Amino acid sequence: MTADITLKTVTRTQGANEALKDGTVVPRGFAFDFEEVPVLVQAFRRMVRALEFDVSEMAFTTYLCARAHGKPFTALPVFLVRGFHHGAIVSSAAAGIAGPEDLEGRRVGVSRGYTVTTGVWARGILADEYGVDLSRVTWVLSGDEHVAEYRPPANVVAMEPGADLAGLVASGELAAGIGVRGGRPGVYQLIPDAAAAGFEALRRRGLYPINHLVVVRDELLSAHPGLATAVFTAFFEAKQRYLGRLRGGGITDPAPADLMYKRVLDITGADPLPYGVEPNRAMIDKLIQYAVSQRILDRSPAAEELFAEDTLDLTG
Repeated sequence: MTADITLKTVTRTQGANEALKDGTVVPRGFAFDFEEVPVLVQAFRRMVRALEFDVSEMAFTTYLCARAHGKPFTALPVFLVRGFHHGAIVSSAAAGIAGPEDLEGRRVGVSRGYTVTTGVWARGILADEYGVDLSRVTWVLSGDEHVAEYRPPANVVAMEPGADLAGLVASGELAAGIGVRGGRPGVYQLIPDAAAAGFEALRRRGLYPINHLVVVRDELLSAHPGLATAVFTAFFEAKQRYLGRLRGGGITDPAPADLMYKRVLDITGADPLPYGVEPNRAMIDKLIQYAVSQRILDRSPAAEELFAEDTLDLTG
């Protein structure tokens, strides 16, 4: 009997993949060798810049940007993390901002890089729901991009070395910030009742943002024709175990993500973490639209260009 092929893999431990991490579910013909990376975004960078993993969780917009710059890995339509980003935009009383429409002509901080997926979704919300002209905002970055070759538009600038993003938002020097960590006195969510606004966007226009997916090195996909399907199926089987607990109230100490997915399940009556291209086409196309309009991508790729060919018809 041929030994399983070992795949160096990184993914955060969470409900939908817990059965993979504890070995309850394994991909047929392959074995995951998980490396724990406490700050997951560092794994994204390591994959983009050095191909350090065979299989890696990755932020969706990082992947879109990496794909546009020819990085040799391809996504599977396994969408591990979703969320609502109305609450990602914060401001302070010192900034004198009454609402999102007041951001035009001002400077707005962004945690890490311009291509961070939360930032892309949040800017899309500002444009679609509040009519903000994103080109009239100066976006101030606290870090650099995972894809080193990417060059942002002219209205994107770097923060001064040593500056503190949260402090600049709290002082009003920045009109607002996206993805700012660490609460400061006087800092509040710019969109009122942000959590309710997110769920209302789901009900009203089906907005259910995808944040993370899974990528596999192209060299391995070429060498092992069954790899993409085996990995997709393993992630699907692990997710099904999680959904069984989520539906049945079997999660005794739910994390915020568990509570959110349960709320989505209650609102839609459907799987809150669908895998596959077709069930997610609307959100895939929406993120591509945002990436083009925000000048992260030069063109709009078809969804079919982004995912391993033998997974295009898989759903789960």
